[in-house]
Amino acid sequence: MSDPNDKAVAKKNELARPKRLPETPVPPIPKIDETSELASTQYSAYRTGLSNHRTGLSEHRTSLSEYRTDLSTHRTDLSTDRTDMSMRRTGMSFQRTRMSAERTLMSVIRTSLSLIGFGFTIYQVFEKLRDAGTITHAGAPLNFGITLVILGIIMLTVGILYHLQFMMGLRHERNAMRAAGLIYGESHFPPSVTLITAVILLVIGLFVIVSMVFQIGPFG
Repeated sequence: MSDPNDKAVAKKNELARPKRLPETPVPPIPKIDETSELASTQYSAYRTGLSNHRTGLSEHRTSLSEYRTDLSTHRTDLSTDRTDMSMRRTGMSFQRTRMSAERTLMSVIRTSLSLIGFGFTIYQVFEKLRDAGTITHAGAPLNFGITLVILGIIMLTVGILYHLQFMMGLRHERNAMRAAGLIYGESHFPPSVTLITAVILLVIGLFVIVSMVFQIGPFG
């Protein structure tokens, strides 16, 4: 595989600017005796000198034009490379946005898990104290525990719905940009393990609240 640096050096050498053309004065107008038979020959020689001078200038202008053409081609190549890099950066931005959404859902999971776990713990502690006869009135703490669990379930449900809506919009936008040729879209969106975990936690939370309210199930 060729080194990109070698290509850059070779390209730079190809774009060497033509050397400055040394200034050559225009051939002076000769003093010709128009009555002489050699006048026409001398004028022809003078015109030939002017033509040679113009030819040298034209060749230099041609070299400069070729140099400008090479510069334009080089700029076009650079623009193409920049466009390619921009497309890849945009594709990577979609992946970063997806990971940001995953982290947001993780935060919702942590908060919901704390609410559900703390509420369930409060409920169990005061229920055991009431059953043991240590306290007689445990309605308020039990209701508080149930409220925390319900709040955790609601928060988790809203987080899952928001995540699904956001990811569907992100996928739609990504597919539209890929169809328009604005990004490559070579990398795929893998299944969201965070979303699967959130759904499992939601199911567990529903089992917990049903067990707490109706005293049935594995958590009753």
